[in-house]
Amino acid sequence: MRIVFMGTPQFAVPVLEGLSATEYHIAGVVTQPDRPAGRGKKVEPTPVKKFALDSGLKVLQPPTLHSPSVVTELQELDPDLIVVAAYGSFLPPQVLNLPKYNCLNIHPSMLPNYRGPSPVASAILNGDKHTGSTVMVLDSGMDSGPLVAQAEEKIADADTTQILTNRLFKVGTKLLIDILPQWIQNEIKAIPQEEIDATFTKLLTRQDGQIVWTQAAQLIERQIRAYSPWPGSFTSWKGRLKILKAHAVSHDAGPGLVMELDNTFAIGTGQGVLKVTQLQLEGRKAVSGTEFLRGHQDIIGEILI
Repeated sequence: MRIVFMGTPQFAVPVLEGLSATEYHIAGVVTQPDRPAGRGKKVEPTPVKKFALDSGLKVLQPPTLHSPSVVTELQELDPDLIVVAAYGSFLPPQVLNLPKYNCLNIHPSMLPNYRGPSPVASAILNGDKHTGSTVMVLDSGMDSGPLVAQAEEKIADADTTQILTNRLFKVGTKLLIDILPQWIQNEIKAIPQEEIDATFTKLLTRQDGQIVWTQAAQLIERQIRAYSPWPGSFTSWKGRLKILKAHAVSHDAGPGLVMELDNTFAIGTGQGVLKVTQLQLEGRKAVSGTEFLRGHQDIIGEILI
């Protein structure tokens, strides 16, 4: 069977790696065009492209999938199946209809819950105890295609979006590889999603990371984990002050009030106190809460907003 893989970021790499280790033939890899990255804005290949080239796989990087010439290129790869994992754009009908065994997508949630661009961050932010990975048939909608298989995964107390996303795509990879023989033999029937149960997530912006200190400490703690690495969680003091790691504790203090608690940096909230264990002042390196206080005693007593 000939598979075309479509994906872009680092957490999609294990999917391609897993498929490459099977008996199936990877006919080609489609990923987003190289773009500037990092502080130096140097143009970098996508993580999926790096892995594909190192593995000797054919790589396509079309700026759009709507071009007739691109569709022709995909047709020439003659895919029996297209596997998609965080590719980064919608597939047009001309592409969706190419393979005999459809286009299968790995989505990091238990659909129809958390459709859209930020399913993992939303699950952490909402305090969910479990999430999961879904293998689904792609259609023209937003994560609305029929369900092929699902696997539940526990959300750990220390999970950030980056950590949990990586784990969910590994779970999804195993799930996909396990069910592919039955899918090819038409032994699995895709089940339409219950639209009435669908929930949706939004595209996060940098401003979403602004901490609102009148909220409860537990919610802010979840925000810090949910928005790691993007968009991060921050407040203002001598520039942008990033809160990288923290946990909520039972203590009374006014919202935004900075104090020293148990020899480390702490901030009052609408309910409880946030004990900060790692933070970063704009333009400086990340340090522990204790180390930050040693160099910035003047912040004690300030009210952050």
